[in-house]
Amino acid sequence: MPSVFRQAISLDALNALSANTVISQLGIVFTAAGDDWLQATMPVDARTHQPYGILHGGASVVLAETLGSSAGNLCVDNSQQVCVGLEINANHVRAKREGVVTGTARAVHVGRSTQIWDIRIEDEQARLVCTSRLTLAVVAAGHG
Repeated sequence: MPSVFRQAISLDALNALSANTVISQLGIVFTAAGDDWLQATMPVDARTHQPYGILHGGASVVLAETLGSSAGNLCVDNSQQVCVGLEINANHVRAKREGVVTGTARAVHVGRSTQIWDIRIEDEQARLVCTSRLTLAVVAAGHG
């Protein structure tokens, strides 16, 4: 399968771009990539807990949107276009109190004006914690 990405993927560059953003504040780190997927981890700790001591659904959504948006932007020429979130949904299926979750974004549709990404967030035993779908709008650079 040919790669959906138009740019070479540098995990170091993605992590550097995330410095001093909500991404780094939540401890999200890009860890792996393939021809049509991008992966990152996020700790489940005080930064990502809700008041009852479990992973906050909003933190899972931040991980999902981070993965999908980052992957989407690797599919376009950023001197001409940028991908921005249009709609995201998430189903939280398993509580998580501690440890690490791993999110994997996979391309469903990479078009000229929209992209769709499925994001699966799992625990250390590969059990589903959250499933999300992100729709991105592809817009002219400088107009996002």
